[in-house]
Amino acid sequence: MKHLFFFGFFLFLSALLAFATDVPKPLTAFRDCAECPEMVWLPAGTYTMGSSAYKEEMPAHPVTFAKPFAIGKYEVTFDEWEACLKAGGCGGHNPDDHKWGRGRRPVINVTHDQAKTFTAWLSSRTGVPYRLPSEGEWEYAARAGTTTDYPWGDEAGKNLANCRDCESEWSKLGSGPVGSLPANPWGLHDFHGNVWDWLEDCWNPNYAVAPVDGAARLTGNCQRRVMRGGSWYYFSKN
Repeated sequence: MKHLFFFGFFLFLSALLAFATDVPKPLTAFRDCAECPEMVWLPAGTYTMGSSAYKEEMPAHPVTFAKPFAIGKYEVTFDEWEACLKAGGCGGHNPDDHKWGRGRRPVINVTHDQAKTFTAWLSSRTGVPYRLPSEGEWEYAARAGTTTDYPWGDEAGKNLANCRDCESEWSKLGSGPVGSLPANPWGLHDFHGNVWDWLEDCWNPNYAVAPVDGAARLTGNCQRRVMRGGSWYYFSKN
């Protein structure tokens, strides 16, 4: 289901997005700089966004991406955030890790505005237009060409995601290092569980008049922004 929470404990910077100037080979991984997040090119295509099971995700509707785009292979890590800090970016914000560990763990305790200082730094560092993903882009990447509840099937399963009832090494304990659990069919990690994902869209109660081209929805309650994916603290139904 789609939810929005304000608990800083679960807020984190989502996977990043950069658009192609050329037509890359789908699912090719790359970095724009040594300290930049690893990205993966996704193919153009159409999928059905939303669900008839939850009122917040109605109506289910087709979304079409006319061009390939790239999205982060992993959630943004403390290492990557600290590279931004060392370069004088990210507003000088050094987020708390709750003693779970830093390094390759996903950065947490970052607000939506702070997340955007990181994308602004990456854009300045590389000359490539980085930003937060839209909700349509996030779900396209998370589904990875599948139509089941999860990329691996309709059940959360065991040790496939980090959530309270997912039976991973980190379940009920905190975040795990990015990429510790299996990737989806497009080679992307941690779209389900671990930590919540910040997205660009403003909050709306459903998908009525939602964009059909994958663009971020910038109307509605823009004092609240959409988060997806759930966290280690929540049960798989979230």
